[in-house]
Amino acid sequence: MTRASDFPPPFSPSEFVGEPTDPADERIEVGVLVVGAGPAGLACALRLGQLLQEHPDVAERLGDVPVALLEKGKQPGSHLLSGAVVNPRALRKLGYRIEDLPSYGPVHGEAVYVLTRGKALRIPPPPTMRNHGNWVFSLSRLGRRLAEDAEERGTTILPETVAEKLLISHGRVVGVRTGDKGRARDGEPLGNFEPGADVVAKVTVLAEGTQGHLTGVALDHFGLRGAEPQVWELGVKEVWKVPRALGGIVHTMGWPLRTAAKYREFGGSFIYPMGDDMLTIGMVVGLDYRDVELSAHDLLQELKTHPKIRKLLEGGERVAWGAKTIPSGGFNSLPTRLHAPGLLMCGDGVGLVNIARLKGVHYAIESGRLAAESAFASLQRGATPATALAAYDDAIRSGYIGRDLYEVRDMRQVFGRGFFVGGALASAMTVSKGRLAPGRMHAEPDAEQPLLRTNRADRYPSPDGTLTFDKLSSVFLSGNKTRDDQPNHIRVARRVTRDVADLWVNMCPAHVYELGTEGGDGTVTVQLAPSNCVQCGAITAKGGRLTPPEGGSGPEYTQT
Repeated sequence: MTRASDFPPPFSPSEFVGEPTDPADERIEVGVLVVGAGPAGLACALRLGQLLQEHPDVAERLGDVPVALLEKGKQPGSHLLSGAVVNPRALRKLGYRIEDLPSYGPVHGEAVYVLTRGKALRIPPPPTMRNHGNWVFSLSRLGRRLAEDAEERGTTILPETVAEKLLISHGRVVGVRTGDKGRARDGEPLGNFEPGADVVAKVTVLAEGTQGHLTGVALDHFGLRGAEPQVWELGVKEVWKVPRALGGIVHTMGWPLRTAAKYREFGGSFIYPMGDDMLTIGMVVGLDYRDVELSAHDLLQELKTHPKIRKLLEGGERVAWGAKTIPSGGFNSLPTRLHAPGLLMCGDGVGLVNIARLKGVHYAIESGRLAAESAFASLQRGATPATALAAYDDAIRSGYIGRDLYEVRDMRQVFGRGFFVGGALASAMTVSKGRLAPGRMHAEPDAEQPLLRTNRADRYPSPDGTLTFDKLSSVFLSGNKTRDDQPNHIRVARRVTRDVADLWVNMCPAHVYELGTEGGDGTVTVQLAPSNCVQCGAITAKGGRLTPPEGGSGPEYTQT
């Protein structure tokens, strides 16, 4: 059987590791460098700001820029996409009153349905899906607010800045090199060309989010991959303006996914209220599926045709769209260490997501806060940096993040046995808080699943522009800012079997991949439209590799 992993991308982590190359007097020197203005990176910057205000002597020793934060999007929040029903405990530890943050209020009720093609059976919410006490947020709006607060506390934010290469000197991470701007498709400099720069720091914190480029490079360079491979889900999400308020949150499972184990189709949907006149609806699908015609985007369109779901959207208008991967390997897929000399890694980039509870934002925030405290401790006079950074690992694993993830450590893997068997095993693990478990279940990399074909695409609804939509109109609603003539940032094998090519074409929610010429030997050329890419990261899970595009590229999420 064909597998996507049979056609590895032209990529080597060593391409993105090196020593500083700028002359010493031209390097940008900062105290602590945070890469990624998502929940983890912003929490890290905020906590560092708090600590440096309490210890101005340390801030003075760190120079003119004690904390710098790099964000590859147009602004903080541009690339943030999530459900998002958020457990507020981590925000409270940062010192926030949740009522003072931009949100859509606390969860006021919830419903869980098992769907068939035409019916919806309401079931009691499983313990892992109970959301009493959680709050509904737009993650992009929350990110913009946290960024403002971080700047007020002294963080220098550098938007539209890609961290392309990890700088390592004498075995220690000393910063990153930023990406060039203003190159043509062939790599030649244009009139507005700006070369990248070496940004050096005493401590570097990688908070890049799911499929983080340098996080993956660091894990490979330092040999930190976990006992089990990481696996991912792909979420596709829409925001709708609707005439009727959605009273509570809704989750569904079952249709339009198939339940038989041979398909390896895992996932479900979420529908969350966003005030009185808006809601967000999303479909999440495990990327270990096997059918080459499965498409998370089209499954979401199919979901909306269900009578129960259609009624919620009736008379409404779609106003935003986005897509993102979610790490779901759990506890056994965590890196062996979350630190290396001069380096800390946090958030979704290292897999701190509880897929059973559909929660990762508060883990990202908490990990960023803990990373800040370890980084700060390493900067104290007389401190042993290695010991201080290692304390971050201990804090993650002994705190509520480690405890929570350990309790559901095999929750994702059991669904490889099918929906019903997996559901029964998951229930047993939930009730026993992980004490009743089937023994370590091995994760299989998403790209190594054998592929099959079942004509699944025949059942997808045709786009009507009112309820159901095509991929290109969806990319437009993401606010994509990618320049058409910039260099290609996607690494894939360009001649593959038809099954692998169809897998990539259907998988991508942004219509990046197209079938090219046939080779006469059962292979086909893969053509790319990289300017469509919304940097969801699915291709990295399914046989290719996403590398950073020019800074400022990608989506401009504002309501998601």
